Amino acid sequence: MAVRVSDLPSPSECAIIREVYDGENAQEHFEFQLEHALEAECGIIVIEPSKIGDETARWITVGNCLHKTAVITGVTCIVCPLMLPCSVSNYVSLPLGIISIGCASLYGVSWQFDPCCKYQVEYNTKKLSRLPLHTLTSTSPVVLVRRNDNYRKRLHNTISFLAATYCCFKLYRWWAQ
Repeated sequence: MAVRVSDLPSPSECAIIREVYDGENAQEHFEFQLEHALEAECGIIVIEPSKIGDETARWITVGNCLHKTAVITGVTCIVCPLMLPCSVSNYVSLPLGIISIGCASLYGVSWQFDPCCKYQVEYNTKKLSRLPLHTLTSTSPVVLVRRNDNYRKRLHNTISFLAATYCCFKLYRWWAQ
């Protein structure tokens, strides 16, 4: 399959953090380059140094896990009372609602304002084949792609808010009895 020039990202969209060790503080230089690329909101960031690439990929994975946990536990908290008997649903919904609130809060404090949360690690080999990765010295670079995450944030914040409202309502009814 031939790659058309229009399929490749322009240099302003693509930042490459090259694995070049010029001195003792090369790692700090890599981190500075990554921070600069994140703040410049590059469409694609290719990270050659394996240490910083792996750390960044793990950071994004943990953020994704918190987001998905907040959404899944929040939806389950809201849906359980509709599907389970009341005697069982309280013991399932309240812990799940608390987990949803906790994950959404942790995401909001630690990830929401981090420029790295706007990126996802690209694993799709078809999309990766369109990038100019042949010029790299690393055999396994980490490729980050910028994505709009406003929908994700609204989704998990809304679901966690609904789960929190349900939990507060249930706790109020328990204590009011």
